[in-house]
Amino acid sequence: MKVLFIDTVHKILVERLTQNGFKCIDGTTLPREQCFDLLHEIEGLVVRSRFPMDEEFLSHAPNLRFIARSGAGMENIDLDYTSDKNIICFNAPEGNRNAVGEHALGMLLSLFNNLCRGNNEVRKGIWKREENRGVELDGKTVGIIGYGNNGSAFAKKLSGFDVDVIAYDKYKMNFSDQFVREVSMDELFKKSDIVSFHIPQNEETVFMADKSFFKRFKRPFYVINLARGKIIRTSALLEGLKDKTILGACLDVLEFEKASFEKTLTADENSEFKSLLEMDNVLFSPHVGGWTHESYFKLSDVLADKILAEFGKLD
Repeated sequence: MKVLFIDTVHKILVERLTQNGFKCIDGTTLPREQCFDLLHEIEGLVVRSRFPMDEEFLSHAPNLRFIARSGAGMENIDLDYTSDKNIICFNAPEGNRNAVGEHALGMLLSLFNNLCRGNNEVRKGIWKREENRGVELDGKTVGIIGYGNNGSAFAKKLSGFDVDVIAYDKYKMNFSDQFVREVSMDELFKKSDIVSFHIPQNEETVFMADKSFFKRFKRPFYVINLARGKIIRTSALLEGLKDKTILGACLDVLEFEKASFEKTLTADENSEFKSLLEMDNVLFSPHVGGWTHESYFKLSDVLADKILAEFGKLD
């Protein structure tokens, strides 16, 4: 079985597939159109997000049997097309869930304790103690939207902080455990001091966090987004930050990211992004919430497990 690697992933995936009889082809430097020449004989694709796996691209691969996405989100793949053609789609949220949980907690603690601002000021010889007085997590209620791999990992990381962790998931029931209590969306709006998004991007979730969504919270709150940028409408977030109904935000992802996640618009190109950058109660990271040295290995190892479980060792 020939597998074309569109994006760079950890070498363990190539090694494990090769050991089991797969032929792995490096297409990581090929432009999209040059891949077309190879696709007629390809049965497997390994991708991240370099370019979309849309019908135009996939139609050049009549023998395709699977697509393996190194990561969790599948919005870059035409799932209607793959379902119609019986192409199996693998992803690997198990591989980076711990990284996402740690990153969310790290961003929240950094925001609450003004660590980035304090660090930058001390380096400049500025010593402001009162202005950098922190806020404690203890006693807060954290509302998690989406209780899959990443949401549950974040809840687990919060378990030692004496917080009340509640969660809503449209597609799950009876998932309360030692780390979280399942609630309705109305209860989450009512009780949350912090809301964290852990949901995929799809037709239901694009810009779900708009002005009307934020207005439903009953008290001022903080926002965490390590899911996808287009879940939050930036204009609504800005309005909440300006009127102080939103107290701060931790953003690993942005509405203005390119599809490949490798770049976003600059402040000069987008006035909303510029306004966010000027707020010291907004903390950013460059879409690396699930991108640790450890998760880089685990993502590929999980994909190898899933591919080999489905197709087994080839002769």
